[in-house]
Amino acid sequence: MTLDATHEPTLASWVESSRAPGTDFPIQNLPLGVFRRSPGEPARVGCAIGADVLDLSASVALGLLGGLPPAVVEAARAASLNAYMALPAASRGTLRARLSELLRTGGSAQGHAGAVLIPQGQVAMALPAEVGDYTDFYASVHHATNVGRLFRPESPLLPNYKHVPIGYHGRASSLVPSGTAIRRPSGQTEPKAEGDAPAFGPSRRLDYELEGGLFLGPGNALGTPVPIGEAGTHIAGLCLVNDWSARDLQKWEYQPLGPFLAKSFATTVSPWLVTVEALAPFRAPASPRPAGDPAPLPYLRASEDQAHGAFDVELAVWLRTERMRERGEPAFQLSSSYLRDLYWTPAQLVAHHASNGCNLRPGDLLATGTVSGPEPGNRGCLLELTNGGRDAVRLPSGEERRFLEDGDEITLTGRARREGFVPIGFGACRGTILSAKE
Repeated sequence: MTLDATHEPTLASWVESSRAPGTDFPIQNLPLGVFRRSPGEPARVGCAIGADVLDLSASVALGLLGGLPPAVVEAARAASLNAYMALPAASRGTLRARLSELLRTGGSAQGHAGAVLIPQGQVAMALPAEVGDYTDFYASVHHATNVGRLFRPESPLLPNYKHVPIGYHGRASSLVPSGTAIRRPSGQTEPKAEGDAPAFGPSRRLDYELEGGLFLGPGNALGTPVPIGEAGTHIAGLCLVNDWSARDLQKWEYQPLGPFLAKSFATTVSPWLVTVEALAPFRAPASPRPAGDPAPLPYLRASEDQAHGAFDVELAVWLRTERMRERGEPAFQLSSSYLRDLYWTPAQLVAHHASNGCNLRPGDLLATGTVSGPEPGNRGCLLELTNGGRDAVRLPSGEERRFLEDGDEITLTGRARREGFVPIGFGACRGTILSAKE
């Protein structure tokens, strides 16, 4: 990815909120999302700028996107980002360049602010795309090791882990946008004693998972693998993902075929697509493999991907209990980790997914799996933080948590920083736990 004028750190916008210290959405970001002004209104594509949203359909109607390729203009007028994601990178870049021109100080959209700019608090965000398929990977070796150690202390990692990116096909229908309440799931759990029947009821070990998400751009034909050298061009942008997990259901059902009802009840997705173009300044080398680890097989190995294939994004998890909200207390940070520490790069996930000829499509979502790091404070789920529920997390409110309780609110955040560039963020990925249905 190349840097251009849209990344210039001195660039400023006429939208005052975009210049606020700590904003996720300065003019250097320009993430895209889908919103509605009211429940009955058709969905529209918007661009986040500070605390506001630039309405792209309204911008088209006013001629502000005139001169762009017709496919780009049609994508800006669509009800989802699928058409945008299907565009080649060069075409997506023309839209970013135009939005930067419209929103910079003196930009022509300023004269139409009343028609094209809406406070974020006045819109409801939807999923960025109509997701046809969702796949969740297991790309953090730190997470895999921590979890494996709980069940296989002598051999935490299975023999295949360092050779093949592990993933499972998730449930696209239960993907929900940030802010959607999460109903505690019910299901079967392990019998208490040999010979007993399993129990059915609400999960008592409900957990979150801190993950990154990759929205795919141009797809591939069925039967046609994606070479590792081209896999990065099939990623349109990144988001945050919380793959809620019922650990007690998962323990009983995951063998022999892996995750099922313990994962399919809900997955929360942040509403803004932070484009790969916006993240160009925050590229990083692939996480170095320890001495003695096998090199990736040739179909997963490319020098450019090893040099620049990771993203330097800091992730964090915040918990706010019902009691904390009643008292007006702020959320408590449970952990933080870095997307750059994944064992497998995003391009390797794409290349492996398509290596058998599986056809990937614009708007498909790939999640990284829980992003954990090497230190205790880098653990991306309660299963790890509490040592399988043995050690409680103590909160400033005086409460303790081993797993999530009804009323708990979990928020994921992400922020990319690098010296010499303006930091950009992802917005919140938030969900609050509701009690189980009878």
